[in-house]
Amino acid sequence: GLIAYLKPSGSIQSYAERSVTAAPVKLYDETNRYVMEDYDAKPAFADFLPGVAGLYGKPVWAFYVNRGQGISSFGTESKKYPMLEFNAANKAYQLTPYIGFRTFIKAKRGDKEFVYEPFSPQNTRIPGEPGEESKPKRFMYVGTNEMEVKEVSEEHGLTVNSTYIVLPMEKFSSLVRKTTFTNDGDVPLELSSLDGVATFEPDGGDMDWNLKNMGRTLEGWMEVKHAEDSITMPYYKLSTEPGDTADVHIELGGHYCLSFVVPEDDSVAPTLLPIAYDPRKIFGWDTTYTEPSGLIIKSVTDIVNGAQYGDAKTSSAFSALETTVLAPGESITLATFYGKTDAIENVPKIADTVTAPGYITGKFAEARSFIDKTLSGVETNSSVKLFDGAVKQMFLDNSLRGGLAQVMGDVDDSKLHLNYDEDSSVKIFHVYSRIHGDLERDYNQFDIKPSYFSQGPGNYRDVAQNRRSDVFFVPRLASFNVEMFLSFIQADGYEPLTVEAVAFSISDEEVAEELASTLTDDERSHNILRAVLLGGPVRPGQLFELVAQLDIVLSVDNPTFINSVVGAANQTAMGMYKTGYWADHWEYYLDLIESYTAMYPDGEESMLFDKQLRYFYSPASVKPRGEKYTVTLTFDASANHILQLESTEFDPEKEQQQRDYLNSKTGRIGVDANWQTSEDGEFFFSTPIAKLFLLGTIKFATRDAYGMGVEYEGGRPGWNDAMNGLPGMVGSGMPETFELQQLLLYVNTALSKYDRPIVIPVELKELIDTIQTELGELLSSGYQDSEGDEVPADVPEVMFKYWDNVATARESYRLKTKLHFSGATYELSAVDARSILTTWLEQVELGIARSLKVGSYGDGDDGKSGIPPSYFSYDVTSWNLNGGSNSVGLPTADPLSMKVGSFPLFLEGPVRYMKVIIDDQEAQKELYEKVKSSGLRDTELNMYFLSASLKGQSYDMGRMMAFTPGWLENQSIWMHMSYKYYLQLLRGGLYDEFFSEMRGGGMLPFMDPTRYGRSLMQCSSFLASSAFPDPGQHGRGFSARLSGSTAEFLNMWRIMYYGHTPFFLDQGSLKFHLEPVLPQWMFVDETAEDYEIALTEPASVSFKLFAAIDVTYHVDAPKDLYAVAPKKYVIHFTDGTSKTVDGPVLDTADADAVRRVISVQSIDVYF
Repeated sequence: GLIAYLKPSGSIQSYAERSVTAAPVKLYDETNRYVMEDYDAKPAFADFLPGVAGLYGKPVWAFYVNRGQGISSFGTESKKYPMLEFNAANKAYQLTPYIGFRTFIKAKRGDKEFVYEPFSPQNTRIPGEPGEESKPKRFMYVGTNEMEVKEVSEEHGLTVNSTYIVLPMEKFSSLVRKTTFTNDGDVPLELSSLDGVATFEPDGGDMDWNLKNMGRTLEGWMEVKHAEDSITMPYYKLSTEPGDTADVHIELGGHYCLSFVVPEDDSVAPTLLPIAYDPRKIFGWDTTYTEPSGLIIKSVTDIVNGAQYGDAKTSSAFSALETTVLAPGESITLATFYGKTDAIENVPKIADTVTAPGYITGKFAEARSFIDKTLSGVETNSSVKLFDGAVKQMFLDNSLRGGLAQVMGDVDDSKLHLNYDEDSSVKIFHVYSRIHGDLERDYNQFDIKPSYFSQGPGNYRDVAQNRRSDVFFVPRLASFNVEMFLSFIQADGYEPLTVEAVAFSISDEEVAEELASTLTDDERSHNILRAVLLGGPVRPGQLFELVAQLDIVLSVDNPTFINSVVGAANQTAMGMYKTGYWADHWEYYLDLIESYTAMYPDGEESMLFDKQLRYFYSPASVKPRGEKYTVTLTFDASANHILQLESTEFDPEKEQQQRDYLNSKTGRIGVDANWQTSEDGEFFFSTPIAKLFLLGTIKFATRDAYGMGVEYEGGRPGWNDAMNGLPGMVGSGMPETFELQQLLLYVNTALSKYDRPIVIPVELKELIDTIQTELGELLSSGYQDSEGDEVPADVPEVMFKYWDNVATARESYRLKTKLHFSGATYELSAVDARSILTTWLEQVELGIARSLKVGSYGDGDDGKSGIPPSYFSYDVTSWNLNGGSNSVGLPTADPLSMKVGSFPLFLEGPVRYMKVIIDDQEAQKELYEKVKSSGLRDTELNMYFLSASLKGQSYDMGRMMAFTPGWLENQSIWMHMSYKYYLQLLRGGLYDEFFSEMRGGGMLPFMDPTRYGRSLMQCSSFLASSAFPDPGQHGRGFSARLSGSTAEFLNMWRIMYYGHTPFFLDQGSLKFHLEPVLPQWMFVDETAEDYEIALTEPASVSFKLFAAIDVTYHVDAPKDLYAVAPKKYVIHFTDGTSKTVDGPVLDTADADAVRRVISVQSIDVYF
């Protein structure tokens, strides 16, 4: 059945439930799969299967487009290892119908014979065009963990469906395809078919580079072998690793293709079908692969019984269905597995597994059920079913970007109520994460490990943001995320680019001995496992791979094994520097802390003052200004100017120090090299509050010459990385200053609340002393901004001097701490620290006020809007050459004076500023109205531009200017920043404004479906805005799903359904309350015929609290619940008992039980 949904407010066209033969329409089916009718005649979009196979499964990656039969590329681990070559979206749209999955049917009905290719672009139906009605009708169904295409051909009386899943919960990885042929005619149909992929690449190392750079030569290494010499088990591989060196590596691994007819009776084991793999026999001499010329002149039986050749060519992988007869209404289904294995001898074993009775039926059901279980933690039941489905999709995509937290180490059921902070055996491991590389983000190198507990590295800012709500879904996680991310703070105030999954290690020989004895029975396995456990850091998937490779026989099941090891192990955070230092990484710490304290307000003091954290140690250093302020020609070569270039460098001294940790057995640098030590070689530790204080100090000392923005001095900009040229322009950012104000305020408040000292490295104390001295001189100079609205462009000498001296002190601090801390510390009392912070906050607020005077400037913007600016640049107007030069010989210089420059409006400025004024609702409303009436508002789409018009701006700012307006970051609708803006409205209590924006078409799932062009449950990175020249693209979503928007959406959902802070302290005692922010229309279906009656009757919505407890909100009649206190709670416990609590708040015992979740089944809440 197909389910139609209410037209979202703000939509251009209405849509309703239609039959297959009705006019074109978008729908969602009963399983919430997005349905695209006439999909291959719609504007192209790219998507992907999630690439998850369960904790004990090995995933493949698979991308698809709405062309051909969908799947455009798939493989294992990364684009380096494709089975169907990875192509960027623009090429995938063109190539997929030809080199991807194809179905060729040779059939006879009565006296009529025909050869027919379903899903061929030659038969695409163009809706509304004359003469198109006779062409096949096509549909695409997009599910959370599956994709299906369907063609209905009235001409041939035939329906063909192809459905794809990633094989779940198996010890080998496969993409699985089911193709079903249904005879819709009223007479029998005699049918044979070739169904499969036209180009199936062999296994053999880094294939992506080879395919794209030496594809024809590479074919010389290609071969198709056959397991057990059977045409039913082809094995696609390279003979040796391609190369031209004396070191020759024979390739043993390969790709397999196994196919069979699915029996109608699940108790029957299927028989493998032969595989047609020689493209010459299928396509003849048609190298365009337009037609199956070989099949036209020969039968399927002739092809598979004849000679085929798989050497020195790119082969195919087609299931060969020989002639069968389908009665009217009868169907036949093929199932095909495409995968990778290490040796040809494994293929028959895999074949035995997949042809077991009922296996294929069970795996398709499991693919759906396991993902449903994974997403059940955000189960939502409101009157807007599309919204409920979107919550699950957002949770899935958020988990793919940031990882899905797993609590590990549990081997004692009596401890299941304890969290990470309470039990040292509790460990946290995130699965399913990856860098967001896909067909449209073709620049990113995604990495999805084909192992149990699969995961890959992620970008720091992505992971930090997308884990923001973790603790609400996994309360036992407690302070883990806060602790891990604060540990990544380096001595220089920066962080690495990449976050990797944590690793586990055991160094205690007695612990390893005990584990080996407990987890194995035979002496050989015991000895090998013991050696493995003592062999160094390892992740769960790697450990299972070692167990398999070394043939270790375990005496326990997999969960008991891995939890026993992890529970006894030490846990180490992992990261990697890579390229440059982004200015925004630290800005997400307070979000993590606020999430933690909303769940554990009683844990804040211990988290801040009692934990001890290390400092991450990267091999790169930020250069002092005199080594990166470079004299170069202006764009038009009319004059010299200063650009800040090559801001960071791999530091030879640091690299040498890390090499001291080289492991002679593995040849790798040990993980301890990633953590900074004191001069005695011991790791240097600080409390979280001290690290936050250090961070605030360095960012305060990095404010620009006018004391407004924080400088982008690490070679990279902030959140808006398309401003990549801004660091070169000696640029700075107000978003970082607004976040700095929040950081300093939080640390100051914590010191006031707990009145405890902080211990800091003496090097930091010396920097603070210099800052305070220079600040004293600045204040004693009597300098003040003019009382008017004007601020001179030229930086006053006294301010330049302060900036220069503080920057020099910062550079001196970094030089002292480059290799080590001395190890000496200084205890700063809470009173003294607060005095310093109070002074700094005053200066930051002066800088903010000054920035509003300087303002923005751009096309149609005179700087008088009153909207906070985002960025500034500084033109060094005079300098002295210092005798240095950069890597290409350009001279370096020391600055003597500066002039500030402004930019047009960017949405990031007001978004971050909303945090500064969050306690002033009138100021928030005023700013909201200003933004809405400014050049940041796209009035055509009722959304917000990422930037106002950049017309006339310098290309020096970066790729912002390189893109066409309305596209990518240049004045587009960037969903992540828009969602940050909407979240701030909700956080600030502007509830009417928030829900107006939501239903006005600015947020999913309430956008116009025709314009958006893809599932309304899936975020995109950006929408082409009304600034884009082609109006046909306005409002269309691009770069799907793995966006930070999902983090903001889940935060919004959490506030809407949980309230702002579910736990709080009342005179030191833990309390719990639910104060949702839900509009009336979440309680009542506005499309229902009895809508007016429903408005007077009791109503409810329900959701899953903390991913475990079913909560139902009851109202006497639908109404707005905007942070309204409940009248009573009825708590239902897992032991069958219930308890009624009158009033809005649960006391300590009940609050603790709810937070531990294990004893609470459900809660009914009455308003």
